Amino acid sequence: MRFLVTGGAGFIGSEFVRMLLGVPGGTASGVPAVDPAGVTVLDKLTYSGNLANLDPVRDDPRLRFVHGDICDPTVVDEVVPGHDVIVHFAAESHVDRSIVGPAPFVTTNVLGTQTLLDAALRHGTGRFVHISTDEVYGSIDEGSWTETWPLAPTSPYSASKAGSDLLALAYHRTHGMDVVVTRCSNNYGPYQFPEKVIPLFVTNLLDGGTVPLYGDGGNIRDWLHVHDHCRGIALVAQKGRGGEVYHIGGGTELTNTELTGLLLDACGADWDRVVPVADRKGHDRRYSLDITKIKQELGYAPSIDLADGLAQTVQWYRENRAWWEPLKAAPAA
Repeated sequence: MRFLVTGGAGFIGSEFVRMLLGVPGGTASGVPAVDPAGVTVLDKLTYSGNLANLDPVRDDPRLRFVHGDICDPTVVDEVVPGHDVIVHFAAESHVDRSIVGPAPFVTTNVLGTQTLLDAALRHGTGRFVHISTDEVYGSIDEGSWTETWPLAPTSPYSASKAGSDLLALAYHRTHGMDVVVTRCSNNYGPYQFPEKVIPLFVTNLLDGGTVPLYGDGGNIRDWLHVHDHCRGIALVAQKGRGGEVYHIGGGTELTNTELTGLLLDACGADWDRVVPVADRKGHDRRYSLDITKIKQELGYAPSIDLADGLAQTVQWYRENRAWWEPLKAAPAA
């Protein structure tokens, strides 16, 4: 089986590639047995894409890297043929950036997905796994979203992802393509670009700096270790039903204040390092995914406890300054 992984040099995509190539012919940490004949990574290497994320598997002869843009139909048409599965991670994903400049989000997330779908249809790709987010649902005060919940995105980022979800599912319904969509909760773990809240807070605290806390700190998110997310994606890629949406969640909800407290403790810092800042425009109050469907159909359950996962993540950033210090020193993209 040959995989094409778009955005495979990014945070989640590179974890998926390392997972695929790291467990040939077997299982580890509940990863489904996948022994790929080849894995092609297609990545534009924007500010958040980093070839160093693939260093642990760069010498694997099954890995091929292509520097290219999913919005470029010529590149995509050259890369797609010969692959059995496309796992589509490539996306602009930072909400604050989408508020300031939404155009790249629409271009990459919507038009880029359409370009990939067209190529997959044209070349008869076996399965197309489209990676999305819980943010497409907006905000929920109580309870949890099921996969049939109406979409109500509130930021340019989440609106562009909702559009790409609908496009992917439309190709299944119109053309009979074998498309599945996954929607995940907030990810954390190693190799995450330090604009996101956990690596931002950890690296700032390790450097003796301060951390910003939005609004009243009461916004609630469900946290999912990136490895558990990729385990869920592998299950969906292998056994998910075409035309379906699957939620992949971590099962641990925290307010931003609670998360901040855990990170302060992990870094040996006090609350005097926290600086309250004005809330983000249109900031969703709470996200919560119901993961009953993927549990019952595919046997998924998160395996990494949040306390253990955060401790491992903080330790990784302590030990890998050479990875993140240049990223924080670089001019804003």
